[in-house]
Amino acid sequence: MDHHKAKNKRRQRRHRRVRRRVVGDETRPRLSVFRSLRHIYAQVIDDLAGTTLVSASTLDKDSSEVKGKPRPEVARWVGRRVAEKALEKGIKQVCFDRGGHQFHGRVKALAEGARKAGLNF
Repeated sequence: MDHHKAKNKRRQRRHRRVRRRVVGDETRPRLSVFRSLRHIYAQVIDDLAGTTLVSASTLDKDSSEVKGKPRPEVARWVGRRVAEKALEKGIKQVCFDRGGHQFHGRVKALAEGARKAGLNF
């Protein structure tokens, strides 16, 4: 098995293990992070209803303002964006789902950006 496939398989296994415990509901939805090599995505999800309440990513139309910046800075921007959108909908508390990734680098930067913008987790 290719190194990258094995690495992704381990990440998915960790994510499934974490997801057994981390469940978002309407009072405290889940802030889910997905990171690819080029982009980073964040969603606020109500797992009980099965709906995405808010989302932000580097593919958003207004992400052009951070184009060409270092990846951690872009991740921080995505965190701020998702927090702003969540606060507009009245969501102040979330539980953080790092998606099986290490809480380090871009995932940590996204979390810091969301916290700085006013989300609690």
